[in-house]
Amino acid sequence: MKPSADTEHGLMGIGALAERFDLATHVLRHWEAAGLLEPARDAAGRRRYTSTDATRIAVILRAREAGLSLDTIRTLTTTADPARRNDILRQEAEVLRSRIAAAQASLTLIECALDCRHPDTSQCTHYQQVVGAPHPT
Repeated sequence: MKPSADTEHGLMGIGALAERFDLATHVLRHWEAAGLLEPARDAAGRRRYTSTDATRIAVILRAREAGLSLDTIRTLTTTADPARRNDILRQEAEVLRSRIAAAQASLTLIECALDCRHPDTSQCTHYQQVVGAPHPT
């Protein structure tokens, strides 16, 4: 089978690109409407994505995993002002550090409960310390 002209030029249709990232095509359309993607169009008006678009999608997915909103991602990917981008990234990094600390505290609590041999973990002084509960007097 002869490769299409699109394939030869590294272009992908929406279906192929969505499949590559295990996304529904409507997600890519939504991201386009939100100003995150600007795919080229062929003569028939069909979207044609480049490797740069694929990289942008990978960035969007990673940023979403980190908890960034689509508005924040759009600002980060479209701003030409490095100082503005760095300010946003610093704020997002602090939010992420807080979420990581909260998740770590939750994991510590779960691990403590797993190690506890008391029938009721709320009666365990070590568990109470980890929870930060006041000690009975």
